[in-house]
Order: sequence, then structure tokens, then C-alpha cells
Amino acid sequence: MAGRINDDDVKAVRDAVPIDAVVSEYLQLRNAGGGNLKGLCPFHDEKSPSFQVSPSKGLFHCFGCQEGGDTIAFVMKIDHLSFSETVERLAAKAGITLRYEEGGYNPSHQRGERIRLVEAHKAAAQFYVEQLDSPEAEIGRKFLAERGFDQAAAAHFGVGYSPAGWDHLTRYLRGKGFSDRELITSGLSQDGRRGPIDRFRGRLMWPISDTSGEVVGFGARKLRDDDNGPKYLNTPETAIYKKSQVLYGIDHAKKDIAKASRAVVVEGYTDVMACHLAGITTAIATCGTAFGGDHIKILRRLLMDNGSARVIFTFDGDAAGQKAALRAFEDDQKFAAETYIAIAPDNMDPCDLRLVKGDEAVRDLVEPRTPLFEFALRQIVGRYDLETPAGRGAALDEAAPVVARIKNSSSQHEVAVQLAGMLGILDTQFVVKRVAQLARWARDRGDRGPAPAPTRGGPQHQQARPPAGPSGPALHLRSPAHRTERELLKLALQRPALVSPAFDAYGVDEFTAPPYAAVRQCIAEAGGAERGLADTREYLVGVLDAAPDDTVRKLVTELAVEVFHGKSIDEAYAGEHLVKVRLRAVDRRINDVQGSLSRLGSNVAPDHLAAAQNEVWVLQQYAQSLRNNGADAL
Repeated sequence: MAGRINDDDVKAVRDAVPIDAVVSEYLQLRNAGGGNLKGLCPFHDEKSPSFQVSPSKGLFHCFGCQEGGDTIAFVMKIDHLSFSETVERLAAKAGITLRYEEGGYNPSHQRGERIRLVEAHKAAAQFYVEQLDSPEAEIGRKFLAERGFDQAAAAHFGVGYSPAGWDHLTRYLRGKGFSDRELITSGLSQDGRRGPIDRFRGRLMWPISDTSGEVVGFGARKLRDDDNGPKYLNTPETAIYKKSQVLYGIDHAKKDIAKASRAVVVEGYTDVMACHLAGITTAIATCGTAFGGDHIKILRRLLMDNGSARVIFTFDGDAAGQKAALRAFEDDQKFAAETYIAIAPDNMDPCDLRLVKGDEAVRDLVEPRTPLFEFALRQIVGRYDLETPAGRGAALDEAAPVVARIKNSSSQHEVAVQLAGMLGILDTQFVVKRVAQLARWARDRGDRGPAPAPTRGGPQHQQARPPAGPSGPALHLRSPAHRTERELLKLALQRPALVSPAFDAYGVDEFTAPPYAAVRQCIAEAGGAERGLADTREYLVGVLDAAPDDTVRKLVTELAVEVFHGKSIDEAYAGEHLVKVRLRAVDRRINDVQGSLSRLGSNVAPDHLAAAQNEVWVLQQYAQSLRNNGADAL
């Protein structure tokens, strides 16, 4: 049975691994003001960034899908790990040795499956690299040299060699403590007649990493004629390797992709190497599958979909390359970035181009480029005889629906005009109207998804759906009371020194919106805002731990990273909100007591009447003092 990780070690991991450093491994972050960072949410599709990270608090929150939490919660969510697996991974990154309770520490049993598979791949990658220096691997070194890759290039990309024997890697990993079940599950070994044998034998090996840089699979290139397997053999689908969700070279390219707002998509491992060595350090490739929607999500998070973002495909000009480009165009509208295709002279791939014409030719390849939509349309149009009316009509019938898929109306109109020119149809407006008609039909059929349901009161009253959980108008901020309560809770979470110790005397019932009352209760259970004076991060962890469910927990992270509405966040601002919340609570109590007396009428007992009248008088005096003296009256 797995032991529980020591609480102090969990805290040490939280403190040691900055949340912005971890999140930046998956998406591009930019300054959001107030010490916060923002980016495109990795947990839902969006066109403008609503995902915020607060490095000082160690928290993230998405104002679009309401996901939020600390570094551990982020990694758990994005990589589908358990709590212990996540802590173990982050601890390894920070160089922290974890202590386990309830029976001590046994790495081979207590580490989660994903962690074990990643560790097996890390060990395998090192094994393959070492084997590349062996006499047997001469054929692999010759292959690399013939393609312009020296020892330094191979080392930079972690290229290795798998020995031709049956079980060299399997025996090596067994010696490292990995079980046969783990070796089979990882895809590094496969079942043989007498037990596990190596999956990859006698091949050049390229490690395939995920966005965070961890090796999750391999691509293996055939070297010998007596190898009856395919030219390239990839790791099978496993718990950590999904070929539709990985991009070769992303670990090397991600920082430059984010910095330059440009990605270059090539077709193979050697093409990625050639591009990077030629100075195109934003090159990546798919791993034995077509470029698809999951790949687009990875790139969009790095590109941030700003107006200057570019994605350039370098598919070969042959029939297979043209088919791949058309498949890519099918997903083109999932990008906010502009997409292009670049085809080398004589249909050479980047690796061959570098060999024949040098690094400069590779760099020049991605400069003069053709918009992907134009390439796709020319491929369609090129299949028809445009000298005849029938040929032009047939080409229009196939090409017009493609143009109609373009979502931006002005871009759609512009491309329709270009299509008319490609077809040689002089009546441009006929083509424009045809495309617009097809686009309307698509919308009517619901091809673009149902239109949002109208809300009573018109567009100005439409709200994002609040998360399920405590009922009440907490997220409907037209109410001045709720706006003030929200701002006060933000102060208590983000700037506790400005509201403490006064805030800790406020009761849960002083917050009228049930979700806000729930957050107030969490703060109380975590030791109050005063606890945040010593260690804000640890205080926020305590508030999150006190949350009764995910809904309240997400609201805590939202309030902990949301920017303040005021221009100057100081003692005066804090005092103003403390007074407003307290004054409204006092006024509500006065109204409650007076309403109760009014309902009872003459039936109220004299002593009860006197006590109630005295309470009202005291409350009215207190309310007047709050109005006159502000925070000094608290």
C-alpha cells in the first residue's frame, strides 16, 4: 500500500517550484498587470486569454472555465496525474527527497504508474544514447553523417541506437528495478515466446518528449535491409504517449515559438534537426500521424493567437505532401494564426535541402510562402479543365464550400474574389454570392454549432454561466453589495495586511451571497486573514484546503488572482470596503429587528420590546459612527 507523502514535504514542493515556470512549459504567458500573468487556457478552447497566473501567490485561475488552484492542481489537471504522482514529479524537478509515512518509502511500489513509465523512458533514452558510441552503431553514425548531422547534433537531440539483440534494453531496465509489466505497459518491450523482448532493435532512436520536456516515446528509423519492419516505427499508444497529442521537437522549440509567434511544421525527425541547425528553431513535426486538432491546441497555447502569429507548413510538393497540406487546411479555421505552406525547389524536404544547398537555403524556404488556403484551392482547381464552362463550374462546386468554411466574413469575401480569379470567372460577384449562400446554409444546418440562446433583457444582461455550487447572485455583479463583498474578499486573500485584524471579526452572515459566505468561512477555518501576514502562500493553501468542494475552491482561486477595481489599493481603499460591508450588515439587522416588531404589533412582551428598541438604538448609533468616522469606527 502506498505511503502518504509527508505534509512538510508537500509544502516544500509547493514553495520550491514556481507556478509560472511550470505553466510556461505548456503555454505562453504575458504580463496581465498587478504582478499577474495571462495566457490561453489549456483546459478549454478560447480566442482571448482568460487564464491568469499569480506567481506571488502560487495560484492560477481561468475566468472562462473556472478551473483554478495551485501548482500541484495545475499539473494534476493538465497531465491527468494523481496527487502523489504530481508531487513526486515536481519533487524530482526541484531535487527534493520525499518522505513517506505509513510504512516508509519504496520507490518501485509507491510511485504512480505514469511516473514509473516516464522514468523508464528516461533511462531508455540514456541507454540508447550510450549505445550510439558502440561499434555495432557504426551504421547509425554513418546514416547521420550522410545527412549532415555530427556528434554534437546527435547529442543535442538525444539521438541514440537500439542494439540488434533481442533483449538488451529489457535486461538493462530490469537491472534498474523495472518490472516486466512496467516494460510491456511502457511500450519499450513486447511479449516474446520466452518473456519480454525489446520492441526496438537495430535502429536509430529519436526520443519524443512532451511539452514539459519529459521523454514519453521514441521514433525508430530502419537501418538494415534485413529489417522487415516499417521504415519508421513509433512507440505504441500508451498511458503517456498519444501520437495525436505530441509534437517532435516541441521541447526544443516551444520558447522560440512563443517568442517569435511563429511555428514551422515539417514532416520528419531529420527535418526538425536540419531546421534547428540552420537557425529555424521553431520547427516541430508530428509523429507518424496527420497534423490535427490536438496538435493545433498545443501550438495555439504557445502562439497566444495574436495578430502576428504564423504557422508555416513545409510539406513536400509530391502527391503525399499535397494530400497532407489539404488535411491541414481542413483544420485551418481552428487557428487564429495565419497559415502558410512553403515548398522547397525540386520538392526536397528541409533535410535534403540543407545537404544540397546549405543552411541559408533552409532559412529562405520559410520566407516566401503561399497562404495555405490559396495552396488548397489551387490543388482543387488544378484538377479541372478550366478552358470549358463545365470544368469551371465543377471546380467552383468543389472549391466554394471550402471558402464558405472561413469564419471571418471579410476574409471569406476576399478569398472568394481570389477564387473567381483562379477559375477565370469574370463575374466575381456571382462567386462571392455563391460562397455566401453556402455559408448561410451551413449556419442554418448548425454546422457551426447552435447560436447562443437569447437571454431576457437583451445582450447587455448576458452573463457567463456561473459554476454549479452555492446558489445566489454572487457572480452577478450589478448589485453594489455583492461587488463590495467580492472586493473585500479579494483584499482578504490578496492583501491581508490591509484588512487585518478587522476582517477576522466579520461574521459569515455579513456576506449576503452564499458563495461569498462560503469563502469567508474557508478563511475563518484557515486561521483568518491575520494568518496571511506571515506567509501569504501558505495561508492561501490553508484557505483552499478548507474549501468544502471544487466549486468553492475554484471561487477562492478566482478571487485570489482577480485584479482590483480601484486605482490605488491602500489602507483607505480597504477601509472603505470594510465599512461598506459592515454598514450594510448593520442596516440589515436594524431592518430585521424593526420588521419583527412590526409583525408582532401589540402582542410583543414589554421586556422584549424594550430589549429590541435598545438594540435598534445601539445599532443606529454604530451605523452613524461608521458613516461619520469610517474605518476608525470599526
